[in-house]
Amino acid sequence: MFIQYHDICIRNAEPSDCVQLAAWWNDGQVMAHAGFPLGLNTTAEEIAQKISTDSDTTRRRLIIEYQGQPIGEMNYRLLEDRTAEIGIKICVKDLQEKGLGRIILSLLIRRLFETGCARIVLDTNTKNTRAQHVYELLGFHKVRVNENSWQDQLGVYQSSIDYELVPEHFHDFAKEYI
Repeated sequence: MFIQYHDICIRNAEPSDCVQLAAWWNDGQVMAHAGFPLGLNTTAEEIAQKISTDSDTTRRRLIIEYQGQPIGEMNYRLLEDRTAEIGIKICVKDLQEKGLGRIILSLLIRRLFETGCARIVLDTNTKNTRAQHVYELLGFHKVRVNENSWQDQLGVYQSSIDYELVPEHFHDFAKEYI
């Protein structure tokens, strides 16, 4: 996948990105919202192995660049029934809460719908209210809340919200800035 939009680029992750991905994935502050307050304790080599199995028809890890610099990562996984599961992390703290997330997600969601997906799903921690706000602005609706459904690395029970989006409810924020 390659999407260029003004100062934003979304592209397939490559072996040369693995050192940066490892730095983000091993940073507990970046990964805490996903239940890994101690980071993932992974290596660039392990990430490169995972990336080597990516394909456009199964799953893809993506790098988000802004003004030519990597600022985060996204992924999608194609499921049955023309459904895609997505995830996003803007890892550069100074670029969070600037409106980039809704534009970046719009670009990915638009592309997935254009390529035949009929539904997009994701989940988020109930504590991640920033993300919930963005998802709901994009048109996602809550399917279910999973109370105390898993434990993070510190043994603290966490709850999550499952969301889904269909094309007729999608609010494309990237179109507003063309």
